Amino acid sequence: MTITAGARPQHDQGAPAAPDTHDDAGLSAAETPANAVVTRQPMRLPLPRGPVSAALFAVIGSPVGAPPIVSDLPEQIDRAVGASGDILVDGDLQLSLFVLYELHYGGIAGVDERWEWDPALLACRASIEVGFEAALRERVYVPTLPSGRDAETIAQTLFALTAEGDEPGLSHYVRTEATHEQVRELLIARSIYTLKEADPHSWAIPRLSGRAKSALVEVQSDEYGAGRADRMHAVLYARAMRGAGLETQYGHYLDQVDARILTSVNTMSLFGLHRRLRGAIAGHLAAFEMTSSLPNQRIAAGLRRLGYGDDVVDYFDEHVEADAVHEQIAGRDLAGGLVEAEPELAADVLFGAAACLAVDGWASEHMLAAWQEGRSGLRPAPRIHRATISVPKRRIPSTRRKTSRGE
Repeated sequence: MTITAGARPQHDQGAPAAPDTHDDAGLSAAETPANAVVTRQPMRLPLPRGPVSAALFAVIGSPVGAPPIVSDLPEQIDRAVGASGDILVDGDLQLSLFVLYELHYGGIAGVDERWEWDPALLACRASIEVGFEAALRERVYVPTLPSGRDAETIAQTLFALTAEGDEPGLSHYVRTEATHEQVRELLIARSIYTLKEADPHSWAIPRLSGRAKSALVEVQSDEYGAGRADRMHAVLYARAMRGAGLETQYGHYLDQVDARILTSVNTMSLFGLHRRLRGAIAGHLAAFEMTSSLPNQRIAAGLRRLGYGDDVVDYFDEHVEADAVHEQIAGRDLAGGLVEAEPELAADVLFGAAACLAVDGWASEHMLAAWQEGRSGLRPAPRIHRATISVPKRRIPSTRRKTSRGE
């Protein structure tokens, strides 16, 4: 049968938007004068971006154990991965992977939570991941491994890799030229990760030990507010969005962001959810922290230039100081400590760092180019997609599978 993938399940697109009833965290909360206890609400299912996401959303919109509404989803995904001109900017596949990953995070409103561990969906996710990882390894430039495997050598290699170049990037533009509308677009694009900031890297905690594990926990503790719920970085970011007049519910703007934003977040989830890629997630976090302080300083300056107050700027100010410390911990103790303990992971550590720079760079360059050409950095209004759905039998797929962050 044929379904029309143009309406958000359980949400009337023609109805007025409901008022925002969420707190500063973009999350449901009960506040006291002393603190704010926050809980992120499951995101709404986004609009599909093609036949694969349309079919996937039809599947997860049905109850687990019911007669399957789509019998050939695994085959559709295999075909789409093989036919994709560039999976790294393929909005249909990247959105499908993002939604499959979100089942492991905060969940999706109206979707049965048992889908998280459904064997067929896990196999579908793996199908996309194989093509995704292969494309990253093919496209991302990774520097030559140093001869040493001690923590200091690894840290210095990472610092050299992440050093800022001479060419101005997105944060330079925000500091001196961005308009109110453009900084709102930036806040929207970054909300896809930042309203769940640190969560993708936290998957690595039980997969590490010793010095590396201790370092990761130290960094993540700061990301989660060091015991203060109102200082969680996701909470600070939601407060910035609210101060800029934006909605703060997680995933609210998912339909508006470019595929490159999804690729950036999916890269973290790919690395974090696979134990064999623990080196890559450690390297990713090291590069992320090493390229955070100065860009956030420039963005804060740009926001002040436009007249925004502390409620908007606080998140960026927090990262100027915090990440100047975090980059040392992540470089020497996390990434360096991991390679000292497991030297065979050195190549993956550098790959993860280089992938962070590449995918975030692609997203930043895309937005900056749009602004410089007088265009929006967000997606145009979504098209309605139609997907052909076969019924009724469900199958498990075979095992065959077809340098800076720009800131």
